[in-house]
Amino acid sequence: MRINDVLIDDTFAEAFPMTAARLLVTAATPAWALTAGQVATGYASSVIGCDVEAGIERWLPPEETPDGRPGVSLLLFAFSRDALQKAAINRVGQCILTCPTTACYNGLPLAKDKNIRIGGNIRFFGDGWQISKKLGDRRFWRLPVMDGEFVCEDYFGTMKGVAGGNFLILADHASSALYAAELAVEAIRKVPGVITPFPGGIVRSGSKVGSKYKKLKASTNDAFCPTLRAVTQSALTEGVNAVYEIVIDGIDQAAVERAMAAGIRAACRSGVLRISAGNYGGTLGPFHLRLHHVLANSD
Repeated sequence: MRINDVLIDDTFAEAFPMTAARLLVTAATPAWALTAGQVATGYASSVIGCDVEAGIERWLPPEETPDGRPGVSLLLFAFSRDALQKAAINRVGQCILTCPTTACYNGLPLAKDKNIRIGGNIRFFGDGWQISKKLGDRRFWRLPVMDGEFVCEDYFGTMKGVAGGNFLILADHASSALYAAELAVEAIRKVPGVITPFPGGIVRSGSKVGSKYKKLKASTNDAFCPTLRAVTQSALTEGVNAVYEIVIDGIDQAAVERAMAAGIRAACRSGVLRISAGNYGGTLGPFHLRLHHVLANSD
């Protein structure tokens, strides 16, 4: 398979299930909503070393938010509901509560025994002055702060999402690879229900499972490192001198596949020689997202 003369490898991206939550963050202006969203999703690129994988899903216009203000939608992913709750409490408390004019609301349906409690834990910062308000079956907490009140929903719904969807951009030069990766991320941002959790949506340090050092769970993906092509079992064909990876987490497999297809098509441009994907022989996760299948179904 080729797109714009770029070879698409007949391989698959290996993804795995994670528990996801959606936080709707609003503020007095779009700029402050974005600031809160960026800070709350910082240091959240990979659960190899972070408490969650997180990112900004999309902008929210005032007509789509609970309080009629501009906002952003955030997606957070963790391996368990308990881990997700702990990380969400810390990030809302440290990064959203502290940000001027913000509020935080649940963005997923509530279901018995599948919710995490955020506002109900952060309320104690109010030191007894916090007030609860119930609208229908949803409870909100109002905490006094120095510019007025911080409003945070009590419980947030969760769902099983899919993490680790990916593809690799193999190019003749670093500049070609980076430009193609930037175009891919721009295209993926238009797909609802997904995030690209790494810095700017792009991964320069692709990893493999395991390491020669026993304490490390993952290490550099030497097969795709240009400087190691002469001393390792390289996966780089002639002319490839730079590789970037795009990692995608989503609310379901279909969303991840749509994002992969959009990103791959955007990345197939001059200077890019191949598109491939990261997998570990099927040992890491149950979702095997075959590039040819993903692209054929997106036509």
